[in-house]
This record gives sequence, structure tokens and C-alpha cells, in this order.
Amino acid sequence: MHFYRPLTRIAAITFDLDDTLYDNRPVIARTEQESVRFLQQYHPSLREFTSADYHHLRAELRAQDPEIYHDVTQWRWQAIHLALTRSGLNQAQATAGADASMENFALWRSKIDIAQETHDTLQALAARWPLVAITNGNADPHLFGLGEYFEFVLRSGPDGRSKPYVDMYHLAAQRLALPPKTILHVGDDLTTDVAGAVSCGMQACWINDRQRSLMKADDGRLLPHIEISQLASLKALL
Repeated sequence: MHFYRPLTRIAAITFDLDDTLYDNRPVIARTEQESVRFLQQYHPSLREFTSADYHHLRAELRAQDPEIYHDVTQWRWQAIHLALTRSGLNQAQATAGADASMENFALWRSKIDIAQETHDTLQALAARWPLVAITNGNADPHLFGLGEYFEFVLRSGPDGRSKPYVDMYHLAAQRLALPPKTILHVGDDLTTDVAGAVSCGMQACWINDRQRSLMKADDGRLLPHIEISQLASLKALL
């Protein structure tokens, strides 16, 4: 554990989800593969549909609405809906297909293996402090065994703009009825998690589990209060 700023009283801890509490890269790779397969099987005109086609549709939608990225679930739904309408389905059929595709996506998105060490750490921390999840993604911790540790979960889109914007950080402090300076945010991303939390007055913990150098990182704009290499190190704060 490395300290870069004085750590003051902690009254609650907020957590990023993806790549902070589990490795999200293989989850997303498998989910994308299964999502494309679902669409290929859903309608004959989509048999040749590829991941690249999906990302082109996403880019087209963002060009039309630059703020759409704040809600990744709605962005995905609209891209799939657009793919279906362009394949000849009417609005009702495309809506039904997009809804079915999102159900399939949620199923694979939630197939996440959680290390026992993560359960042990969150359980120990939750016994002392209220814990909250703040995510730019669409993973639902209740579907892969982590929901019980959190007082509530905030997601970009429904709960405000994505990190590093202050919306969800401020909402977490408001719902916890705590000053931001008494909340420690834990995350793996130096921009969305560290810079986002520090800029809105919270304390920040950077999980550096890939042996990066903070001083050489291109995205290291603001110093975290502490740096750790594994989640279990947080138990030293108890």
C-alpha cells in the first residue's frame, strides 16, 4: 500500500465494478461473441452480422447523439434495434428483437467468476462501513453474487453522466448523507475513478493490479490518496 495524499476519516467506501472487483476483459469478450451469435440466429438477414457491424452502428448513433455513451445499455439497445430495422423488421418486431437480444446479453454479462478473496474482503469492509457500487457499465452485482455487500448501486445513464463526471459521485454522497471528503472511492481507472473521485472532493484508492507505474501513466492526471495492488489490501484499513 502506497500513500500519496493524507488519508482522513473514512465513513463509507464506493467501488467501481468492472476490472476492480473482477477481471472484466474475458467476460466482455465472451458476451460480445454470444451477442453476435444470438443476432445471427435471430433473423435470416443477420446471418452475416459481425461484431464490426455492431460497432459501426454504435459509432453512427454516437455521431448523431454524442451524449449517448453515458448509458451503455440504451446505446446497445438502439444499435441492435437499428440493425433489425435495416434488416427489414418493422418497429414492433425490431423492438421485440432488441429486447430479446438484451436479455441474452444480460445472461452472458452476468457469468462472472468472483474470487473468494473478493467476497471475504467486501464482507469484512461491509461490517464496518456502508459500501456502494458506482459503475459506467451495465453489470448487475446482484446477478453474480456481490449485491448483498452494497447499500445501493449507481449506474451511468439512469443515475447521471458517466464517471469522471461528478453526477454519480455526488449522488452517492447525497444518498449516504455524508460529506464527499469522508468517502473513499476504489477503482482501477486513473481517469474515471481516481481523477473523477478526487475532483469532486472524495478520497481515492487506485487498484494497480497490472504493475503500472503511476508516474509514467499517460492517464495519471491526479494523484490518488493510496495505491494498492490487490483488493485484500483494503482490510489493512480496518
